[in-house]
Amino acid sequence: MREFTAVVNPAAGGAVGAAVLVPLARELRAAGARLDVEYSRGLEHARRLTREAADRKRTVLAVGGDGMVGLVGGTLAGTGAVLGLVPAGRGNDFARALGLPTETAALAEVLLRGEPRPVDAIEVESAVHPRTAVLGSVYAGVDALANRYANETRLLRGAASYYAGGLRAVLGWRVTAFRVTVDGREHAFRGYSVVAANSAFYGFGRRIAPGARVDDGLLDVVVLQEASRLRFFTTMNDLKTGAHVNRPQVAVLRGREIRIEADRPVPYGADGEVNATVPVTARVLPGALNILY
Repeated sequence: MREFTAVVNPAAGGAVGAAVLVPLARELRAAGARLDVEYSRGLEHARRLTREAADRKRTVLAVGGDGMVGLVGGTLAGTGAVLGLVPAGRGNDFARALGLPTETAALAEVLLRGEPRPVDAIEVESAVHPRTAVLGSVYAGVDALANRYANETRLLRGAASYYAGGLRAVLGWRVTAFRVTVDGREHAFRGYSVVAANSAFYGFGRRIAPGARVDDGLLDVVVLQEASRLRFFTTMNDLKTGAHVNRPQVAVLRGREIRIEADRPVPYGADGEVNATVPVTARVLPGALNILY
């Protein structure tokens, strides 16, 4: 029977995290599994808790949203340790990409009896991220700004915070000249955003890269080029289904190493966290992490 250590982000999860974890813990323990719960006090503390659990050969459960999943998963990448996801955030986009169940008993069954499967991770390198790893996507431009606004809001929850953040970001956006280098080949364009995606989803279930797979050893690079604000909002509406990739102002590239630069210091984010500006490099780490799903 597996032994688990749950690393919990109390700030992001809050009451939602408790509502998810408490019944899940009851299911796991009733089945005979051992479960320890650790509450992080910050990013470095969460990384330390994760490393300590991995050193003890525990299956590490990331309890929270995409930021927590990316932090814990990135810490475990390349170690051979096993990760389990307990979706308890606003977006839960990486869990969505894996097709994880949300019902407690079904999720417990995956964690108790599922076989670990290798998935890719993304190595992120910039002035403030010296070779850290994340799981879902790295994105630069208006979507990173929108995500920053969504994280800052205290009045709105869930999808509403993303919509409000997106509206604020787009209305104030100044079209930017990007330079995107994919496996050594340079592409220049003016527009809104660049997304290097390992997962199909970001931003609360938006299907930004419908062709992306978590285990194919490649990143899908989605470029949102210059257009009127009205056309941009129409394109954003298509993200619900992934139909935006058929629009002429959207380009999709694929590669293993992507560098994003711009003519001004636009923000970039990774797995829901935004605290830096371009330039940034994203490299796929094939099969770097074992996940239960």
